[in-house]
Amino acid sequence: MSVKPTKAMVLAAGLGLRMRPLTDHKPKPLVEVAGRPLLDHALDKLADAGVSEAVVNVHYLPDQIIAHVAARTRPRVIISDERDRVLGTGGGVVKALPLLGTAPFFHLNSDTMWIDGVRPNLTRLAETFDPARMDILLLMAPTASSIGYSGCGDYAMLPDGALRKRRENQVVPFVYAGAAIISPAIFTEAPAGEFSLTKMFDRANEQERLFGLRLDGVWMHVGTPDAVAAAEEAFLESVA
Repeated sequence: MSVKPTKAMVLAAGLGLRMRPLTDHKPKPLVEVAGRPLLDHALDKLADAGVSEAVVNVHYLPDQIIAHVAARTRPRVIISDERDRVLGTGGGVVKALPLLGTAPFFHLNSDTMWIDGVRPNLTRLAETFDPARMDILLLMAPTASSIGYSGCGDYAMLPDGALRKRRENQVVPFVYAGAAIISPAIFTEAPAGEFSLTKMFDRANEQERLFGLRLDGVWMHVGTPDAVAAAEEAFLESVA
């Protein structure tokens, strides 16, 4: 049984410290790649996947983001205002849950970009998500072919898509690509206040309800000024 999320959350509250000096006076989600802000690249993909409402959380330079998305209708953007309190990636979702409802929703990092393969990856995620077996389904990028990433990976993936977290001193072939489908049920008994979303990934993993889907296409991690140029080059080549 697949799902078709109509709601999404886009994380846009980070300080963007690694992106300085581009983020000295501009929030990271508004940094442009190929003439379009990162946030719009994410929202465009959600619109194409049939999402009607996207919750965008804000903290750093929030007024710029609020003004930027004010006229957006596909998807309609709802602001989750965190300017008075740092909540982290997990606490931010908990705050937004009343806006997201009780059905599984898309979850995107605003600094993730990818070039789709034959079929859109968000569509593939929706078709693959099985609420009977999964609480979280992560889009996983092969580390070897990703742009702007040089780490040791996040997970190994079994043939059925089940994920196994990387152990210390281990190198694994897949990195979380910053897009997922999450069931709100996983946040039952979630911590209060600030915490990392990886805590929920770990909880789902312990219950064998964390799965992955291999990205079809090319993933670009846009975390530093240098990565902006690399992502822009790859994106422009893909549409040439």
